[in-house]
Amino acid sequence: MSTQIVVAGALISGATLLVAQRQRPLELAGLWELPGGKVAAGETEADALVRELREELGVDVIVGARLGADIPIGQSLILRAYLVTHTGGALHPHDHHALRWVGAADLDSLDWVPADRAWLPELSKRLGA
Repeated sequence: MSTQIVVAGALISGATLLVAQRQRPLELAGLWELPGGKVAAGETEADALVRELREELGVDVIVGARLGADIPIGQSLILRAYLVTHTGGALHPHDHHALRWVGAADLDSLDWVPADRAWLPELSKRLGA
């Protein structure tokens, strides 16, 4: 069985982080996450993240350094986060229920997608907590 990489982008502006509220699937609807998606065949992780954030949020980004550790989900998914820098476009939740800017103090109070919680200590540090 092949492993599918799923990439997520941590868009930080000043001391705030962009988080997105899922619409689907039903078991994750209403939970918050770092936006992103699956890497397609023949695509680099950076290219996939640029494509996903353009599709989901309407923004252009430059992909930077890795954030935290890989997070295995089930038998065949690996979730991997990267820091991203907004370079153009206007944020819009095309594929999410809502978008929100949050500070370090807000991270623990959000109802996160379970896998993304592993990145909270690193995100907190990046936000200057």
